[in-house]
Amino acid sequence: MRICLLLLLLLIPAYAETPATASAIQPTGRMQLFNGKDLSGWYTWLRDHRYEDPNGVFTVVDGNIRISGEDWGGVTTRQSYRNYHLIVEWKWGGKTWGNREKRARDGGILVHAVGPDGEYNKTWLESIESQIIEGGAGDIILVAGKDKPRLTMETRSLGKELYWQSGGTATTRDSGRFDWWGRSPEWKDELGFRGPHDVEKPTGEWNRQEIIANGDKITCILNGVVVIHGYGSSHQAGKIQIQSEGAEILIRKVELRPVGKIPKLVSPDGK
Repeated sequence: MRICLLLLLLLIPAYAETPATASAIQPTGRMQLFNGKDLSGWYTWLRDHRYEDPNGVFTVVDGNIRISGEDWGGVTTRQSYRNYHLIVEWKWGGKTWGNREKRARDGGILVHAVGPDGEYNKTWLESIESQIIEGGAGDIILVAGKDKPRLTMETRSLGKELYWQSGGTATTRDSGRFDWWGRSPEWKDELGFRGPHDVEKPTGEWNRQEIIANGDKITCILNGVVVIHGYGSSHQAGKIQIQSEGAEILIRKVELRPVGKIPKLVSPDGK
């Protein structure tokens, strides 16, 4: 009996499929997830209103998805995806809200999102987040739900913070954040923060954030610069969710492509 149980354990894959991820689409050509007209193929979830949106947080204006940021939640693809090159083009609007009115503009792109809506803090899906925040765009945050997403990264440490550093110490986390290589050690949660190495463009200018989800690997490119790379991901398929988190943000493109040539995964030394 013990031998049989051992054999069964050895046969269980490290990445377990769920009904949602088993049917995940792998793109074979370019797929436009936003049609520039409406939110077809997406649905909305707000912490305080669930599937209702009484304040019009998510609208389409002048061919862009406008996320006002007034209520916390997200706009989510109805379909799950795997093995893709995601391109999101976004820019900050001007408005900030509530307890983040005078803090850094904040948002995020959640990939490999699974589980019930509002699983994390009644707000977001269990997922791996490619962060959008002033001074920290490109950070990776592990958004827990029933399970804790895991990711490994080569890092250097500075105080309590872990920065991506190619050739650094392999570190695995199932909670918290990995910083992109150039995030300022002097980062402050204040409106309009800019660090000396930031590749994010100023408020009102368009940014191009790319996420290459290739099996258990995740790479983020911001405005043509590789900012972070992880591997050994516990999550490898799921929905895509874009956050509303207290700041107005506009989205003009959400596109999937097949995984192509992987960029050179070398980070500067950050000094």
